[in-house]
Amino acid sequence: MSSLTSRNLIAILRGITPDESVKMGQCLVGTGITRIEVPLNSPNPLESIRRMSAALGESAEIGAGTVLTVEQVEQVHAAGGTFVVSPNCVPEVIKATKSLGMGSYPGVLTPSECFAALASGADAIKVFPADLLGITGLKAIRAVLPTETQIYMVGGVDETSLGAWVLAGANGFGLASGLYQPGKSVDDVALTAQVLVAAYDKEFSRGSTGI
Repeated sequence: MSSLTSRNLIAILRGITPDESVKMGQCLVGTGITRIEVPLNSPNPLESIRRMSAALGESAEIGAGTVLTVEQVEQVHAAGGTFVVSPNCVPEVIKATKSLGMGSYPGVLTPSECFAALASGADAIKVFPADLLGITGLKAIRAVLPTETQIYMVGGVDETSLGAWVLAGANGFGLASGLYQPGKSVDDVALTAQVLVAAYDKEFSRGSTGI
């Protein structure tokens, strides 16, 4: 992944529209979140990715989420996206993503899916939904994965639970509805982002290798 990103945090802007995308992206970059995902089930997502990539490409990584097919991977790349996030583990999607030089974050929940994703070339694995696996489940999976594996937790993560996930072996987080929902103002998103970034920085300042 690009050296632009200093924190393993992905802002998930499900439902964002092209007209609000750049302002929201600028807001997030200002708080210290420099990896921004536009799920493909948002309104005109490729246009949002195009606009944010053009406006923020020097200061942020812009990618797509809910990417399910190789065709969608190619569309994201053409729009200027630099990474792909999926809710599931499809080796063909992972391999297509890497062949285009983009970061790959497939969704996993079981050990079999974790190892299949890594074998296909994933940069990191996205445990989803995190609250379904739980802290105990993460500890068990972390124990059998290669130590260098980057694990992102997505689903039900907030500033109160972030520390427990880090202690269990998480390296990063996807921040979804707790950070952004359609209709939430830029100012409100900024306040939420600041709290989450502060919690992240506090945990990783303890000496974790997650950053």
